[in-house]
Amino acid sequence: MLSPDQARIRSFKVVPALPDPLKPLLEIAQNLWWSWHPEAVELFVRLDRNLWQKYHHNPIRMLGSCSQQTLDAAAQDEGFLNSMRRALETLQQHVTRRPWLDTLKDKPGDFTIAYFCAEFGLTECLQIYSGGLGCLAGDHLKSASELGLPLVGVGLLYRHGYFQQYLNADGWQQEYYPDLDLANLPLSRVRDKSGQQVKVKVDMAGRDVHIAVWKVNVGRIDLYLLDTNLPENDPADREITAQLYGGDMETRIRQEIVLGIGGTRALAELGIEPDVCHLNEGHSAFLALERIRTLIEQHDITFDEARQYAAASNVFTTHTPVPAGIDRFPPEMIERYFKNYTPSLRLDMEGLLALGRENVFSKTEFFSMAVLAIRTADWANGVSKLHGSVSRSMWRSIWPGVPDNEVPIGHVTNGVHARSWLSSDLIYLFDRYLGASWQNNPADQSVWTMVKDIPNEELWRVHERRRHRLIVWTRQVLRRQLEARGTSPKQARATADALDPNALTIGFARRFATYKRANLLLRDSKRLLDMLASTDQPIQFLIAGKSHPADGGGKDLIRQIIHFARESDAGHKIVFIENYDMNVARYLVQGCDVWLNTPRRGMEASGTSGMKAALNGVLNCSILDGWWDEAYHNDLGWAIGRGETYANYDSQDDIESQALYDIIEKQIVPLFYDRDTHGVPHHWIARMKHCITNLAPAFNTNRMVQDYAEKFYVPAFKRSRALAENGLEKSVALAHTKERLRNAWGNLRIDDVQADAAAPLGVRDKLPITATVNLANLSPEDVRVQVYAGALDNDGRITEGEATDLTHGQDLGDGRHTFTGSVAADTSGRHGFALRIVPGGEHFSGASEPGLVFWEHAGQTAPAPARAKPKAVTVS
Repeated sequence: MLSPDQARIRSFKVVPALPDPLKPLLEIAQNLWWSWHPEAVELFVRLDRNLWQKYHHNPIRMLGSCSQQTLDAAAQDEGFLNSMRRALETLQQHVTRRPWLDTLKDKPGDFTIAYFCAEFGLTECLQIYSGGLGCLAGDHLKSASELGLPLVGVGLLYRHGYFQQYLNADGWQQEYYPDLDLANLPLSRVRDKSGQQVKVKVDMAGRDVHIAVWKVNVGRIDLYLLDTNLPENDPADREITAQLYGGDMETRIRQEIVLGIGGTRALAELGIEPDVCHLNEGHSAFLALERIRTLIEQHDITFDEARQYAAASNVFTTHTPVPAGIDRFPPEMIERYFKNYTPSLRLDMEGLLALGRENVFSKTEFFSMAVLAIRTADWANGVSKLHGSVSRSMWRSIWPGVPDNEVPIGHVTNGVHARSWLSSDLIYLFDRYLGASWQNNPADQSVWTMVKDIPNEELWRVHERRRHRLIVWTRQVLRRQLEARGTSPKQARATADALDPNALTIGFARRFATYKRANLLLRDSKRLLDMLASTDQPIQFLIAGKSHPADGGGKDLIRQIIHFARESDAGHKIVFIENYDMNVARYLVQGCDVWLNTPRRGMEASGTSGMKAALNGVLNCSILDGWWDEAYHNDLGWAIGRGETYANYDSQDDIESQALYDIIEKQIVPLFYDRDTHGVPHHWIARMKHCITNLAPAFNTNRMVQDYAEKFYVPAFKRSRALAENGLEKSVALAHTKERLRNAWGNLRIDDVQADAAAPLGVRDKLPITATVNLANLSPEDVRVQVYAGALDNDGRITEGEATDLTHGQDLGDGRHTFTGSVAADTSGRHGFALRIVPGGEHFSGASEPGLVFWEHAGQTAPAPARAKPKAVTVS
């Protein structure tokens, strides 16, 4: 006899049955625009607050569960219907608003950007994100929608999402993976003209894997999500898109093939041909190979000829400041998954493997997705000013002979989407005092200066209301969580009720990785307990965050916090909130007074939780790392240390924990409790206003997306458009030029340099230079001869040098030419210069082509300017 699992099941879909007057609610619910508009959210809350909370702010599920009586009553409520019509009108205005690019003097014309990311954090009911990377990607789409950028998103639809967290009785993190109810989520299947769901397929180590395409509406942006949970796939392949960051290395490479190759094919199937592709982290780097394969197939060209165009239109953003955080695969795994693919690239396997290696000659080096992205994208960036510098140092070996400051990795500092993270109270306050400008152009500094006009008492009243709301909510969830861990209901209630809605509240919430040092606060437990014991000036800490399931060190940090709270008399003043997600984050960044961040410097690429807090007037206290390194000023927050680095981590933790205690005890607590007769802390509020005024316009994703457009998207589009003319004629020519340069490069010589550097030079005086160069069979138009000059350190190395082109002088015959020019110094001291040759022509910039930089060094190509022959000159 068949079991129910073996029976043939026919499916059908049930959708919310709304009275006709309420039909616009479905249009609003099916566009995630509602997630950053409180007036739209309020519609669902008004219908049934309990269902809204029960279904984790999912309007589709909530509408399908509302009683008919509730719906009929709302359909007769003219006030509700008017609010609904206003919300729908605002949505329609949003999707038809004039695009920002059309306001520019130099309009780029029509083009399309495809934004690929492994996770997207858009709203808590769509659990396809883990943390900062996903929330950043979600905020990127929201700001792109507000700016009207011609962008589509591509990601994976994880049917179990990211894990849900709870703690056992010992405080050890446990994970579970509930199914996402796709039929009751704000997403839809993408269907073709025949009504069938759009599908594509990829080769997966010799077998076909079929991929279905779904769509999420994010304002005016379409986000396409890929799903392998299809009956035509093998059971193992159906699991590819089961979990975000779950499984082993095999799962990871399969997911990245689906994302990169499958995502590119999905766009093609939909008739979308992106002019620019943005790889947000290296997970999607295989898309570069698929774009090249398609060009080879369409134009019958070589890999390198196709690569020039593809790379010109690829933008790669790295978020990882340490090599250990990069996805890397053993060569044999790449061979297994790509042996059937490489012939279509007109490459052999060694050629493919070299694309993912820093050292192309190492046969055993693992294949790095970040290196693949760097080698197939002409545009690359880190996510803060400091991280850009760290990334240039981290990847400099890919550009041998290029000084660190010229490694072609820039930076676009991250931001956050203002409306998504601001409390509704503050949104309405800003509307009243700042007008509509802050919403229409949140990156405009002048708009935010009006924050100073908000009365201190009114801003403080809003802030206190948010803190009270946070504490009430925390009490509720804490009681449930403590009881689930085995605490008696009486003790759980006593612990939760001890939280003080009027106390200084410090928040710490982020991924629990060991480098983030969540336990730094516990370093000197006696001093911490003394702080917590104060009744006159009470202080409490709210902590949240998930550790990766495989990260035992991160899990132990959580356990340490739970044990400290349990075993001390101040346990009710250090509270850990389980299952950190976007909803938890909003409560914390809106309701805390101070936001704490304690990473080891150089290991935090950016960090965005502190930006979310700053938007809400929550003051940051942080190590000078990531975004805070460029944002910090002493009138808007606190810095732990001065940006020092330490060889000994124990010493670092001792020093920085004591510095943290000093800041809390001697600066934060006194300032917070310095009140007037009405209980208003005017000096604290002044900092809140400075914080919002200075940080809100600088660290929001509207500014960030505009930066990406101006620095990368538009230049990439223009460059790739030029290479694409006449059937990729210039792309093919560029490949041949590079090949010709590489063949000739070993024969270059700098025969002579004439410069009178013996006598001291005055500040800003010019030092004439004449170089005689043997270009072998290259012409002067093929190269740029440069003088690289700067101050010398005590070891005779040029520091932070700058390159200046010399001008071609004479053709001396036999490939020999003279080049002339000069250098000058703006400051006194010991300076130096060295001569080098780099490629010239319209499609080369500086010294950015790997392997093509020639330094004067006894006729050899030197690996770095430190090994070149800098000539010293004293400037007085």
